Amino acid sequence: MSEDLTQRLERCYTGIIHDVMRAVGLTDFTLPPELRPLLPGTKLAGPAFTVEGKTGEFDAHETLLGWTGLLSAARPGHVWVCQPNTEEVALMGELSAETLKNKGVRGCVIDGLSRDTEFMIEMGFQAYFKAYTPRDIVGVWLPKTIDEPIKIGAVWIRPGDYVLGDRDGVVRIPIEVIEEVLDKAEAAISTENKVRTAILAGTDPQAAYLQFGKF
Repeated sequence: MSEDLTQRLERCYTGIIHDVMRAVGLTDFTLPPELRPLLPGTKLAGPAFTVEGKTGEFDAHETLLGWTGLLSAARPGHVWVCQPNTEEVALMGELSAETLKNKGVRGCVIDGLSRDTEFMIEMGFQAYFKAYTPRDIVGVWLPKTIDEPIKIGAVWIRPGDYVLGDRDGVVRIPIEVIEEVLDKAEAAISTENKVRTAILAGTDPQAAYLQFGKF
């Protein structure tokens, strides 16, 4: 079921999902624009596997045990969504991305930094993050919670909520309304196609809007 919803969501785009959710009265679903895609032409869609972390001074072995445990817990078919609570170290890198991809994780959204990005580009692992750094988590970062609600910007993301990312950014769709949002988005895309056809045929843009109720 979730795979079918993921496939339907992947055929949409963030602008139409945004407009549908705005129209039904939802708020706080657009993630901060600082989150940019590593692979700009590749969409990322799926239910969220959520991670939150904390910084401090830790034993190196302890941090690597915590990190590899996170990788073990990640869910196939999901998007890794992380609130690291730091912009000092990278929360994704080559071996981790390779591990997640091989597990069937669809990509990641990180409210922080990443590294080894050339390798991630080569393997086609989509990631949204703020900036780059070669610094890793060893000795300074541990997971605090997994599969618990996290907040990125003004947006709360719960385990199983859906996310969609494309070149324009990332939106979160509450799991309770994903089917309604998809139904409305697919209908809106169909209407947009009719508007586009009319415009290309020479119809006045305002006349097209008045005829189809969308522009």
